[in-house]
Amino acid sequence: MTTDRPNLVLICVDQWRGDCLSIEGHPVLHTPHLDQLALRGARFSRAYSATPTCVPARMALMTGLSQTGHRRVGYQDGVPFDVETTLPGVLRANGYQTQAIGKMHYSPVRGRIGFDDVLLHDGYLHHNRRRSQAVESYDDYIPWLRAQAGQSAVADYVDNGVNCNSYVARPWDKDEALHPTSWLGTQAISWLYRRDPTVPFFLYLSFHRPHPPFDPPAWAFEQYLDAPQYDPPVGDWWEQYAEHRQDHRHDPFVAQFPPRILQRARAGYYGHMAHIDLQINRFLEALSEFELADNTYVCFVSDHGEMLGDHHLFRKGFPYEGSARIPFLLAGPRTGENVRRDEVVELRDVMPTLLDCAGVAIPPGVEGRSVLSLAAGEPAGDWRPYLHGEHALLGQSLQWLTDGRQKYVWQSGPGREQLFDLVADPHELRDLVDNPSYSDDLARWRQALVDELRDRPEGYVKDGLLVPGRPPLTLLPR
Repeated sequence: MTTDRPNLVLICVDQWRGDCLSIEGHPVLHTPHLDQLALRGARFSRAYSATPTCVPARMALMTGLSQTGHRRVGYQDGVPFDVETTLPGVLRANGYQTQAIGKMHYSPVRGRIGFDDVLLHDGYLHHNRRRSQAVESYDDYIPWLRAQAGQSAVADYVDNGVNCNSYVARPWDKDEALHPTSWLGTQAISWLYRRDPTVPFFLYLSFHRPHPPFDPPAWAFEQYLDAPQYDPPVGDWWEQYAEHRQDHRHDPFVAQFPPRILQRARAGYYGHMAHIDLQINRFLEALSEFELADNTYVCFVSDHGEMLGDHHLFRKGFPYEGSARIPFLLAGPRTGENVRRDEVVELRDVMPTLLDCAGVAIPPGVEGRSVLSLAAGEPAGDWRPYLHGEHALLGQSLQWLTDGRQKYVWQSGPGREQLFDLVADPHELRDLVDNPSYSDDLARWRQALVDELRDRPEGYVKDGLLVPGRPPLTLLPR
């Protein structure tokens, strides 16, 4: 027995940059199966994570809310999930079977947020891992790993000693089939056998990688270790962050690593992507074998990017393209083929988009917009004029606005402004803030940010002016 209502698969990866698809022209990385997904549907070349770290980004993904709606404006673990209306909850109420497999990163750790069931692997979260607690309370992958042939009763994904935000890179120390990325592919295919065939399904397949540790299988690591080296883009402004430079940390936000160290980090990062690309292909082939592919929408996004040494910056939380820009692909029955859109879209748009794909009404209060019509090649109409993003980081709030053509950044600590022309300078090498030719643009963007922040509790605006030096919040009050 089958249903004519479309199935939905949301594939979310962790810390995957928006330029890291070979169809986007990446000079090294090869992602043939994700490229094929893009050719089957639509890719959004100006997709962003407005709050580019795991916790706030994943709130936007599952609630359709902006950062002022879900209140997470920085990274803070342990804040209870407190939004009633969620993507899986709405779909479940409308007859969908809802399943999550992989990373959730919500609190409490076993909260289902509207899913019928969650098979959990969040990776190494310091907030969750306590030796006083049974591992089963916060992870489903480790018990599975320990039950596999040849593994000990204390086997763990951290046996190789690489930390969860580290730029130390090395190949995976166990069989490839035991890697968390492979585990997700296996569990997703196994679930297809166990689903209820009388109702449509929503599957959230959430890969922890390419987030560190940079430990892909050896074949994936080695193919990029030997790839041509290249210098990361470094803007004429990078020394604005020099006070935070820590070259001898394994997990810095600002550093200058020797080329050989940076090359190994890239090999680990890109190797994870190659591994994920194959596991996604494995799952999509199984979807076809179950005769489900033609009636299933597949959406591929990341929660945020990774600076990876651009401007001597690392990790995420920054307003720059490496951190804030993400991949966003959508393919399914009502999308066009090989559609490329340049409208600015964001993670809050995923919820209304998938509800639109399912023919389910978008609840009042959802702040995102469906991109299904854009994916079908229809005119944009009255689309958002710009996106407001922000994140508390390095003792300040990094505020930014972009329309996909220009980007304005305000560093709340020193009150420093930046302006980039993303069309002429996509790598943000030249800060135009002091260029008199852009003075009108600068004033326009500054006023737009004043309007966004006017009533914020941090006090970022007073008498119509931006106020530097105010202590940033990570969670806005109700």
